Parts: sequence; structure tokens; C-alpha cells
Amino acid sequence: MHSPKQKPKIGNSELTVMMAAIIALNALAIDAMLPAFPRMVNGLGLSDPNDVQYVIGIYLLANGIGSLFHGPLSDRFGRRPILIGAIVGYILSAFACRFATSFDMLMVTRIAQGLCGAALSVLVTSIIRDQFEGDAMAKRMSTIFLIFMAVPIIAPLIGSAILVFAGWRSIFDMMAFLAIAMLIWVGLRLPETLHPDAATPIQFGALTRAWRMVVTHRTANSYLIAGGLAHGALFGYLNSSQQIFDKGFGVPEFFPFGFAIVAIGIACANFTNARIVERFGARRLSQSALVGFILLGLLQLLAAWFVPQSLPLFLILITLNMAMIGFVGSNFSSIAMQPFGAVAGSASSFQSFVRTIMSALIGAWIGQQFTGSVVPMASGFLLCGLAALALVAFGERGQLFTRPGTTKHLPLP
Repeated sequence: MHSPKQKPKIGNSELTVMMAAIIALNALAIDAMLPAFPRMVNGLGLSDPNDVQYVIGIYLLANGIGSLFHGPLSDRFGRRPILIGAIVGYILSAFACRFATSFDMLMVTRIAQGLCGAALSVLVTSIIRDQFEGDAMAKRMSTIFLIFMAVPIIAPLIGSAILVFAGWRSIFDMMAFLAIAMLIWVGLRLPETLHPDAATPIQFGALTRAWRMVVTHRTANSYLIAGGLAHGALFGYLNSSQQIFDKGFGVPEFFPFGFAIVAIGIACANFTNARIVERFGARRLSQSALVGFILLGLLQLLAAWFVPQSLPLFLILITLNMAMIGFVGSNFSSIAMQPFGAVAGSASSFQSFVRTIMSALIGAWIGQQFTGSVVPMASGFLLCGLAALALVAFGERGQLFTRPGTTKHLPLP
């Protein structure tokens, strides 16, 4: 049992920025690598250029698997010690990636980094859930994602700048050094947010009952899987984004800027969501955005068929499409977590596991279909959006665009 909760050392504003910075380490481990793909293909002797996408895919899969364990551990020992241990592991594995001598060794070290990085998103969600719920939680999570979105905007630019002066391995050095700075900040300023009375022992029976609560809760489970589908489309774009700009449109040098434009769209969506979600409700906003995502996916597919070389049209549509995910992501996650305040760590952990594994596999499959055309990505957007809408309608029993009252929390398993 950890010691009783300390008097908070940190205000809500600093906590929000800190949580965003913690999640940003995960984004950094993905987005900063993208400009290095061509050099990694040559440096590691890959025969199929699509294979380099596994540098992202394997990290995301390890993220999903690792998230299954960090939540229960934090429910037992507290959020703070598990988070600190995960950051230390992230630092060590980043240095290990830097010294990998083959593609297979790099895959192993990326798995280790992904397993440690899994704690970052799980514990941020749990820490925020310890303090807030419902639309208030959705507002904080949107604010966190808004700040966090600065990383996808600048990470490819940082990666490209590093490549001007050093090799692709130096990108891992940058990850490690920023994580060291994060470790110092967390160690000095973050208090324990889990109340001592809420600590639960790690019992397999209780754990499986908590997971069963998530799986059998019709509404929460529907939003969980729908969120995985939406993020699967996002990861499909992410995996093939560098190749789309390079091979699809023939402008490899424009990739960091194009990627930043798309990321700004998501950031603007999160900023807007944080300001209006408590007024209109997470369900209304996210469901409306999902409909918009489907329509934009259809337009993206038509554009890929009839004007495949129009980069400006592609940028407009992909930016708007990603902006819709900005409204969907944090709101779907908050809705899926609402009933599970009594087991927030275990619920967040299991939900992150399901969502991440789903989205990583879907994204990897979409990315591997790339042959120089945007058609596979656009088709993935449309199909994932339609399936997600069907699941949400099922979870809400057909009652879309409503704003239910206070959520009834489920008891401890």
C-alpha cells in the first residue's frame, strides 16, 4: 500500500500541461521517426519499403499490450511510482533503439519502448479520472490533447532538422533526453492522485471482473470499439503518410510541413472541443463529428479516384478528416470511462489495450496496402467511420445526438 495522498504540490493548469507532456513522449516516439523512413530503409537494408512502417506498428502494438498491466499496477501501488518507473524504462529503451544494429534488433527494442510508453497514456487518463468525470473530464482531456498536439505538428520538423546534422539514430537520443527532463519534472512536482482508500490489491478474479464490466457494458463497450476504429483510420494515414507525400505526390521535402498542417487541424478541433463540450455535451459533439468524418471519407475516396494528383485538395480533405477525429477521440474515451470510477485504473488499462491493439492492427493493414495511391487510406476512412457509427447507434439504442443525465457509476467488482 502506498502512503496516504500528499497535499497537492501542483495546480490544475500545471497538471494539465504535465499530463500533455507525458502523452507527448508517445507521440514523439512515433512522429519524429517518420522523416527518417527513407534513410532507415537504406541503412537497415530493407527490400520492401513498406516494411519500415513496422517501426511504428510494432511500437503501437506493444503500447496496447503494455497498457493491460499498468492500470492494475497503478490501482494497487499508486499512479506516481508506476509512472516514474515507466519513464525510466522509456529512457533506457530509447538508448537501446539508438544502438540497434539490425532491423530485427530495432523491432525488439521498439517493443520494449512501446511497453514502457503504454503507461503514459493509461496513467494520464487514470490521473485525470481521479480528479474529474463526465463532461468535466472530457474538457480536461481535450485541453491535454490540444497541448499534446503541438508535438505531431513539430516532431517531423524536429526529426528532419536532426537528419540535416546527424543520422536517424540521433532521433532516439533526442527522445531519451526529453524523457529525462520529464522524469525530473514528475519526480519533483507530481503528487499521488489515487486516494489510499481506493487502492485495490491485484487479484486476478477482481481484475477479470473489472474487465468483464467493461466488455459487458453496452454503451461503454460500443464507444470503446468505435474509438478503436476511428483511430485505426488515423493510424492508417500515419503509417503511410511519408510515402503518400513522397511516392504518391512526389514532394518528399514537403512532408514535414504537410504533416504539420494536418496536425494543426486536429489541434484546432481539440481546442474547440475543450471550449464547447460542457455546453453541448460529449455525445452530441462526437456523434456529429463522426458523421462528418464519414462524409469527408467519401469525398476523399472520390478525390483519389478522379483527381489523384491534386495535393491541395488532398490536404484540405485530410486536414478536415483528422479534425473530426479530434472531436471523436477524447469524447469517445471519456464516454467509455464514465461508468467506471470505482475501477478507473483497470478500466482505463483494459480500454487502452483494446483500443490500441485494434487501431494498430487496422492502421498497419491500411498502411501495408499502399502502392502509390491514396485510395486504400480513403477507403479505410470510409469503412471505419461507417462501422463506428453503427456501433455508437447500437450502444445508444438508436438514440443519437442526445445528452443523458448523470451517469450511474458501477460498484467495485
